[in-house]
Amino acid sequence: MTGGGYFGRDVVPFTAIVAMECTNVGLNTLYKAATLRGMSYHVFVVYAYAIAALVLLPAPFFSQRSRVLPPLNFSILSKIGLLGLIGSSSMMMGYTGINYSSPTLASAISNLTPAFTFILAILFRMEKVSSRKRSSQAKVLGTIVSIGGAFVVTLYKGPPIFIVSSSPSISFDQPLNSSDSNNWVIGGVFLTAEYILLPLWYIVQAKIMKEYPAELTVVFFYNLCVSFIAAIVGIITERDSNAWRVRSNIALASILCSGLFGSCLNNVVHAWALHKKGPVYVAMFKPLSIAIAVAMGVMFLGDTLYLGSVIGAIIISLGFYTVMWGKAKEEIAEDNEVGKVPLLQGYKNELV
Repeated sequence: MTGGGYFGRDVVPFTAIVAMECTNVGLNTLYKAATLRGMSYHVFVVYAYAIAALVLLPAPFFSQRSRVLPPLNFSILSKIGLLGLIGSSSMMMGYTGINYSSPTLASAISNLTPAFTFILAILFRMEKVSSRKRSSQAKVLGTIVSIGGAFVVTLYKGPPIFIVSSSPSISFDQPLNSSDSNNWVIGGVFLTAEYILLPLWYIVQAKIMKEYPAELTVVFFYNLCVSFIAAIVGIITERDSNAWRVRSNIALASILCSGLFGSCLNNVVHAWALHKKGPVYVAMFKPLSIAIAVAMGVMFLGDTLYLGSVIGAIIISLGFYTVMWGKAKEEIAEDNEVGKVPLLQGYKNELV
C-alpha cells in the first residue's frame, strides 16, 4: 500500500473520529449546562436536528451532480427512516435511563457497545472471525480488553495522583431517586436497551452506505427523520408552549453547536467512517471516548486525576490498538487476495 493510500485509509478515519469524540465531550458539557438552566431535552433534539437538516438541505442535489449514484428510491428512503427510528429511540432510552439512574451507570453500560457491535457484525456477516487467524484473535481479545479498561475508568477511582483544583465540583454519580432502588434497575434496563439499539444503528447505517454511498444525503434525510419523530414525541410530552422558547444564551449556544458540530458534522464523519472501515472500527472508539473525556476534564476543567483513570486509559489503549492491528492485518490480506486474482486468472487463461 502506498503512503497516500495508508494516509487516506487509516490515518484520516482515525484522526477524524478522535476529533469528533473530543468535540462530543465539549458538546455534552454544553448540553448539561443548558439543561441545568431548564432547557427541555425533547425541544433540544427537535431544534438541533432541524438545524442540521437545514444546513444539509442542498446535499441531495450536489450528491447527484458530483458522482454516479443509484436512484434514491423508496427502499433506500425507508431504510433511512428505519435508521432515524432506531437513532431517536436509542436517544430517548438513554436519557430516560439517566433520569432513573445516573450518568455513571450509563458510562458503565456504554462500554458494552463494542461487544454488542462485534456480535451483530458477525451475525450480519460484516465481520469474519476465524479461531486460527491472528487478526481475528486480536480483534476479539482487543475488544474484551478495551471493555475491561473502560469499566476500570468508570467504576474504580483509586487514590488521586494529580490534583489540579481543590474546588468542589457537581457530582452526577448518585441517581436522582437514590432512596428507591427500583429506579436504578429501571434505569439499567433503559440504558441496556439504548446500547443494544446503538450497535444496531451502526449496522443499519453501514448497510445503507454500501447501497447508497452518499454520506451527506443519507445524513440529511436521517436528521430530517429524527427531527420529525422528536417533534411528534415532544408535542405529546411538552404540552407547555413556553418549553419551546429558547430563553438563555447557553441554551441557544448548545442547540446551534450541537446542530452544526454534532447532528451534522459528527453524523457525516461517522457515516463516512462506517462506509470506509465498518461498524466494529467505529464502535471501538466508545471506550476510548471515556479516556478522552478524563484527559480533557483534567486539562481544561481542573478535574483531579485518579490512579484508576490512568490504569484504565492504558488498558483501553492496549485493547484499542490490538483491534486496530487485527483490522490492519485483515485489510492487508484482502488487498493481497485482490492483487492475486488477475494473475491467477491470466495463468488459467494461458493453460486453456
